[in-house]
Amino acid sequence: MILPVLIQSTNSPILDKLLNIDQQSIALITLSAVGIYLAIIIYTRLFGKRSFSKMSSFDFAMTVSIGSMVATTILSNTVSLIEGAIGLVIVYGLQLAAAYFRRYKKFRDLIDNQPTLLMDGELILKENMKKVRVTEGDLRSKLREANVVKLSEVKAVIFETTGDMVVLHKNNEDQIDPWLLEDVGR
Repeated sequence: MILPVLIQSTNSPILDKLLNIDQQSIALITLSAVGIYLAIIIYTRLFGKRSFSKMSSFDFAMTVSIGSMVATTILSNTVSLIEGAIGLVIVYGLQLAAAYFRRYKKFRDLIDNQPTLLMDGELILKENMKKVRVTEGDLRSKLREANVVKLSEVKAVIFETTGDMVVLHKNNEDQIDPWLLEDVGR
């Protein structure tokens, strides 16, 4: 039985196929959507908040993969709910493995972008800005957001692996702890 659609038959088999849906398809899509949604909630609880935190390139790839699997599982009649759930477990497992192996510098260098120094004191490092595609307008905006009223207040600005810009303020003449800048490209 075909459910009524908002528009009448178009006398076009292609449009009719696009605009009509039967009750069985609606039921399958609904069950798949609910099932895959519950699987994401369960897996995210099991694998931790990092699954959807500010993202590195690997995390972004994971999120896109999850979205693709969710859409395919919900809308495709060739992928079962179990297959979609297995795919999600694999992607979450890869993310968990990546989080574990990030402890090792070589692996971290392989999958993550390196933080980049954009300002060293008052000096704006334009070549570094060009490498990470940050404009002077982006930098000015971030400095204002960080309540900088004079460039002399800035100790450093770092473009993090997540795409965030971090402003380190001068406090007296204290030096920045070298450990904080250990992995920052100059």
